[in-house]
Amino acid sequence: MNTVKESVDVAAPLHTTYQQWTHFEEFPRFMEGVDSVTRLDARHNHWRTSIDGVTREFDTETVDQEPEELIAWRTAGGETDRNGVVTFRRLDAGHTRVTLAVDFRPEGPGKQAAAEARGVVDQRVKGDLRRFKEYVEERARGRTGPS
Repeated sequence: MNTVKESVDVAAPLHTTYQQWTHFEEFPRFMEGVDSVTRLDARHNHWRTSIDGVTREFDTETVDQEPEELIAWRTAGGETDRNGVVTFRRLDAGHTRVTLAVDFRPEGPGKQAAAEARGVVDQRVKGDLRRFKEYVEERARGRTGPS
């Protein structure tokens, strides 16, 4: 497994930031390549993604959740082998640090495939966190439409 870890500071209170992340069905609004996330039950979600012309579907299982602290998950079927954890840390009354760590098994043989996959996942995680920050901050200011 390879790991990518990134953080972003969001100009919104801890409670607001955490609650927004728990609305998995809204992930397509800020996660590149995510077409839909459907809640199956309290611990399982079904994902549909389209990345580089390849559509994949898989389920995730929440394996640990501490309100306003962390959410950990793993894939529970499908073509993707990933797990991860997102943590939330109060910086002050109006700011929260969000840290996302994703473990993944690269597709394809060899070190080159692993390095390429790590680079792609790293860029995607950075972009997704940046867009999440913008999304939460806009909602915290009371704007829900496009900027």
